[in-house]
Amino acid sequence: MDHAEENEILAASQRYYVERPIFSHPVLQERLHKKDKISDSIGDKLKQAFTCTPKKIRNIIYMFLPITKWLPAYKFKEYVLGDLVSGISTGVLQLPQGPFAVISLMIGGVAVRLVPDDIVIPGGVNATNGTEARDALRVKVAMSVTLLSGIIQFCLGVCRFGFVAIYLTEPLVRGFTTAAAVHVFTSMLKYLFGVKTKRYSGIFSVVYSTVAVLQNVKNLNVCSLGVGLMVFGLLLGGKEFNERFKEKLPAPIPLEFFAVVMGTGISAGFNLKESYDVDVVGTLPLGLLPPANPDTSLFHLVYVDAIAIAIVGFSVTISMAKTLANKHGYQVDGNQELIALGLCNSIGSLFQTFSISCSLSRSLVQEGTGGKTQAVLSAIVIVNLKGMFMQFSDLPFFWRTSKIELTIWLTTFVSSLFLGLDYGLITAVIIALLTVIYRTQSPSYKVLGQLPDTDVYIDIDAYEENSLRLLAKTFTLLNLGLLQLLPAFQEPTNITSLHSTWTACSSQSEGQPPLPVFFSLFVKEIPGIKIFQINAPIYYANSDLYSSALKRKTGVNPAVIMGARRKAMKKYAKEVGNANVANANVVKVDAEVDGEDATKPEEEDDEVKYPPIVIKSTLPEELQRFMPPGDNVHTIILDFTQVNFIDSVGVKTLAGIVREYGDVGIYVYLAGCSAQVVNDLTQNRFFENPALKELLFHSIHDAVLGSRLREALAEQEASAPAPQEDSEPNATPATPEA
Repeated sequence: MDHAEENEILAASQRYYVERPIFSHPVLQERLHKKDKISDSIGDKLKQAFTCTPKKIRNIIYMFLPITKWLPAYKFKEYVLGDLVSGISTGVLQLPQGPFAVISLMIGGVAVRLVPDDIVIPGGVNATNGTEARDALRVKVAMSVTLLSGIIQFCLGVCRFGFVAIYLTEPLVRGFTTAAAVHVFTSMLKYLFGVKTKRYSGIFSVVYSTVAVLQNVKNLNVCSLGVGLMVFGLLLGGKEFNERFKEKLPAPIPLEFFAVVMGTGISAGFNLKESYDVDVVGTLPLGLLPPANPDTSLFHLVYVDAIAIAIVGFSVTISMAKTLANKHGYQVDGNQELIALGLCNSIGSLFQTFSISCSLSRSLVQEGTGGKTQAVLSAIVIVNLKGMFMQFSDLPFFWRTSKIELTIWLTTFVSSLFLGLDYGLITAVIIALLTVIYRTQSPSYKVLGQLPDTDVYIDIDAYEENSLRLLAKTFTLLNLGLLQLLPAFQEPTNITSLHSTWTACSSQSEGQPPLPVFFSLFVKEIPGIKIFQINAPIYYANSDLYSSALKRKTGVNPAVIMGARRKAMKKYAKEVGNANVANANVVKVDAEVDGEDATKPEEEDDEVKYPPIVIKSTLPEELQRFMPPGDNVHTIILDFTQVNFIDSVGVKTLAGIVREYGDVGIYVYLAGCSAQVVNDLTQNRFFENPALKELLFHSIHDAVLGSRLREALAEQEASAPAPQEDSEPNATPATPEA
């Protein structure tokens, strides 16, 4: 027997015993002393909010200047070499490649829409001057969009809008970044093949771009494709080398840096532009351009695009940040990201920059490294997107674990791919929120059973059917005869007899499992009690479904019970030939169930008197033979341990359930209510009748014991002899006649 099995047997053989009263809600509250919550006044709250303390100042500095927090903890000797290599590789790739491809396409789409190719430029002398003037106008448009998107992002960060990042679940983030990787990949294809195509943006831009490349593939540039494939192979092999020997290398080899340098050397040495018509980036301007004022008069024309760019830029950044944060184990502040993006875009627009965002390829270069021909750059980008494309392996995992998360991943990917990242993101968030509603509207309902002699209650559908097969298998393996144990099973609740029989068989087999493991095979319902569990809040979207599921899963429907009673009365009346009795009984039952006055409190002597919660059946015994056989349920226990809130509609539904079952003589207990649920019930006047508080119990086991105690007292009261009337003082006892 190995160590794990020994620990399992040791844990299973342990016991704990607790002796305490049965805790209903009123009993428990009497023993507890609740703290008095003193809420601050509005003035105190405002004073606290605007009070300047060193801690608040430090937090503000950390939020706007996070470098002041992490720089003092920076391990220079450990990090500097890898950061230097990573910075050089990312910077070399950034200069010729430009900003994030999708953001570039979105800004380019705005610029082309407002300043089309066929625009007439006043004062244009020749084609060259006209093109330069057109490009200058497009730069103004880009500056305006960048400035406005930066202002929007900064304001959202200050207003703490970064909380929306919590709605970007991991399946959504991974589907979104995978779709973004496909966008980047398709934008690189024309450079890899060396074909010239029209620039597309917006809905179905991926489809249009791919079709355009395929239509022009006959005009592909063989030299451009060859250079791209060569760099592609070099990077793949080099990355595999870095991964295999990362423990021995002081820093990863900066493959992207060498690829750009090699590509630039080959392009210049063989004059690829002139000799083979290979696209090159061209001459890059040195330094920063002089600052200029963006044209704010264009804001009313580009504000919709600026909002979309601001949201997409933030979403891409926070998505990649979450991906790397999960990988390296740190937290991401969405508000800080918004403020950083807003400041960069607002200040950068003064120097004629594009709106920035997280670049998938360069982020992965930086994280992984921790010519300036377009073919070389496209090969570098495509290779560094390998990790994003590997996220397609999520699909089999989510298929096995959660179909809902698989739906989120697929809908996010498809919508972001074909509708664009802006509309795709909005669609994905809406779908993700709808799945939350679906989860709460269609929760799992369970009927619980008890492990005998324990306070453990579990789903009978999950364990009860397999118990006998597993029991037979256990005895077979132990070479024990079932006949030896049959007498112990003649009384299912006789645990002592079962224990004795099991102990007597211990000498016949070595390695006998301990008694607790044996008992875990038995999950059974408690006679007369149904325990019903829901794993979601009860609110307007699922309250009716909850009521229906309760009747369906437990098999106890008050309407069916009432209908059976009516039929029994009619059969009884028909047998005795007294229709008046039958009609009277039916009317009496209807009055108890449907009468409106039965649920209203009465005022008598300035004291409010409420009707009884449960109306016990008064059917005569001779009617019982006309009733269909049933479980004779006297208590329904609603397990609320997994209910985190209940709204006004849910409270009304719950009150209806209590009243409906009470009209047929069945008690409804609530078990395991959290403080929030009790508060919701109180605020919605569920306890207007104080007697309803007696229906609340601390746990399922408290409710079970309370139900058994109630039934035992009722049985004892019913079996007690009726009190005899005192005889008259002057009465003479009768003497028997001779």
